[in-house]
Amino acid sequence: MKLHLVDVAIIVLYLLSTVVIGLWYRKKARENKESYMLGGKSLPWYKLGLSDASDMFDISGTMWMVSLCFVYGMKSIWIPWLWPVFNQVFLMMYLSRWLRRSNAATGAEWLGTRFGTSGTGVTGANVVVIGFALLSCFGYLAYGFIGLGKFIEIFIPWQMVSAYVPFNVAPQYVPHVYGIVFTLFAMFYSVMGGMHSIVLGDMLKYGIMTVACIWIGFIAAAKLQGHHLNVPDGWYSPFFGKKLGLSWTGIINEVNDKIRDDGYSLFGLFFMMMTFKGVFAALAGPAPNYDMQKILSTRSPEEASKMSGFVNIILLPVRYLLIISLTVLGLLFYRRMDLKDACGAIDFERILPAVINNFLPVGLVGLLLAGLLGAFMSTFSGTMNAAQAYIVNDIYIKYINPKASTKNIIRANYLVGVFVVAVGIILGFFVKNVNSVLLWIVSALYAGYIVSNILKWHWWRFNANGFFYGMLSGIVCAMVFSVVIPSLQLLYWVPALFAVSLLGSLIGTYAAPATDLKVLKSFYTTVRPWGFWEPVKALVMKDDPAFVPNKNFKLNMFNVVIGTTAQCCLTILPMYLILAQRIALMVTIALLAVTVLILKRTWWSRLNDH
Repeated sequence: MKLHLVDVAIIVLYLLSTVVIGLWYRKKARENKESYMLGGKSLPWYKLGLSDASDMFDISGTMWMVSLCFVYGMKSIWIPWLWPVFNQVFLMMYLSRWLRRSNAATGAEWLGTRFGTSGTGVTGANVVVIGFALLSCFGYLAYGFIGLGKFIEIFIPWQMVSAYVPFNVAPQYVPHVYGIVFTLFAMFYSVMGGMHSIVLGDMLKYGIMTVACIWIGFIAAAKLQGHHLNVPDGWYSPFFGKKLGLSWTGIINEVNDKIRDDGYSLFGLFFMMMTFKGVFAALAGPAPNYDMQKILSTRSPEEASKMSGFVNIILLPVRYLLIISLTVLGLLFYRRMDLKDACGAIDFERILPAVINNFLPVGLVGLLLAGLLGAFMSTFSGTMNAAQAYIVNDIYIKYINPKASTKNIIRANYLVGVFVVAVGIILGFFVKNVNSVLLWIVSALYAGYIVSNILKWHWWRFNANGFFYGMLSGIVCAMVFSVVIPSLQLLYWVPALFAVSLLGSLIGTYAAPATDLKVLKSFYTTVRPWGFWEPVKALVMKDDPAFVPNKNFKLNMFNVVIGTTAQCCLTILPMYLILAQRIALMVTIALLAVTVLILKRTWWSRLNDH
C-alpha cells in the first residue's frame, strides 16, 4: 500500500464530511415527502445540474473510459454514445421542460398525467415502469459496486488487511468486500439527508475532483513534453471508416486481444447501430433513475432545461481532462505497471488506479482518491434515492398505506434505503466485470424501454394498455436476448427488439379504448408536446381558440444537432489540449464558439417558448 499519511488524512476527512452532511440535513429531510425525495423543489438549477453531473462522474464508468481511451485513442469519444451521452442534449432542448411540467414526483406518478389514474392497463403500466426503474437502479448499483471494489483493491492489497479479518475471502471476491465497506458510507448520508444531502455531497465531491483533474492535467502535459506516445497510426484521429484500423502489433500486443474481445473492429457498423439506438433512446426521454429525479426536483420547466444543459458544461471538460491525463501517463509508463487482477489476467480497467498508485505525488493521490470515492458515492446515492422514491411513493403510499404520516414515510424511506443497498450488493457478487453489466443495461434492458416511451410523448392514441404491453414485451425480449445472445452482439439485435416492443405496443393500444379525452386534453395543454396529436389539438382549440400549439419540432431538432456538435467539442477539447494538438484544438474552439452563439439565439433566448 503506497498511500501517504497525508493522502489517508484527506480521504478520512472526506468520508467524515459525508457523515456530517447526512446528520446536518436529517431534520430538513424529515419535513415531508417532497423535501426528502425532491429537495422541496427549492434547489436552483445550477446546483441540481452540478449534482446530476456528479452522479454521472462515476468511478466504474471512468475506469472503463480510461481503458477505452488507452486502446482506441480519440475514437473512444464515440463509444459512450452507447448510453447515449447525447440524451442530455435532447433533454436540454425540450424534453426536460415537457417532463417538469407534469409536476410529478416519479416517472410512475407521471404516468397518471398521461394516461389517468383508472382504466384498462393503468395499473399494469404503473407496475411495469416501477419494475423497469428498480431493475435499472439495481443494475447501476451493482455496476458501481464492483467498479469501486476493483479500484480500492489496487491501493489496499488484500494481503495487507487479511490478517485483521476474521474470515477467508476468495481472490475473485476481494473487490466485493471493499465495495461493501464504502457503500455503507454512501448509504448513511443518502438515507439520513435525502435529496438535500445528496446535492451538497455532490457539490463537495465535484470541487475536489475539479482541483485534482486540473492538477493531474498539468502533470500529464509536463511528462509528455519531449516524449512521443508509442501508439498505432490513427490513434490521434476521432474519424474512422468501415473498420477500426488500429493495430497494436509490435507495440502492446495484448491490446489487439482487448479490441477483439470488445467486438468493435467493424467500427463503422458498430457506430451506425449505436447511433440508431441512441437517437430513439434520447427521444424516449430520461429513464426513471437519478437523472429524472433531478429534473423533477427543479423549480420550473425552464430551469429543468437549464439544468440539463449545464450538465454537459460541468461534466465533460473536467471528466475528459482526467481521462486523457491518466491515459497519457498510462501509455508513458505502461511497462512499469501491474495490470493483472487477482486471477492473473490483464485487466485494462486497472489502468486508472495503477497510474494513481504509482505516478502521482502525495496530496494529489489523496484528493483524487477522495474525489473518485465521492464519484462512486454520488452515483450510488442518486440511484438509491431514485429507487427509494419508486418503492415508497409508488408502492408503499399508493398501495400499502395511502394515509401514511410524514413520520411513517420517512421511516419507510430509511428501511427501503437499507433494502435497496442490500440488493445492489448481492447483485454485485454476480457481476463479472464493469463492461458486462454496462452492456446489459444499455444494450438489452434500455432497448426494451424505448419504443413505449417514445410513443407516450408523441402519439395521442397510445394508451396505458399499449404502454404496459410494449414495455413488458420489450423487457422480456431483452431479458431473453441477454441470456441467449453474447453480450457483445446485443447491440446488433436492437432492431429486432424494437420490432417486438412496437408490435406489443400496437396490439395493446388497439385492444383497449383510447385514453379519456379529459386526461388527454389536460396533458396536451399542460405539457404542450409536438407529434401526432391532431384530434386532441382540434378539441383543445375548439374549447380555447387562443391556444397556440407547439410548432417547434424543426427548431428543436436543429438545436439537437447543434447541441450534439457542441457536446462533442466539449468532450474532445481537453484531449487535444493535453496532447498538444494545436491546430485541432484551435478548430475545436472555433467550432464550439460558433455553436454556442447559435444556441444563444435558438435555445437560451427562447426558453419560455414551447
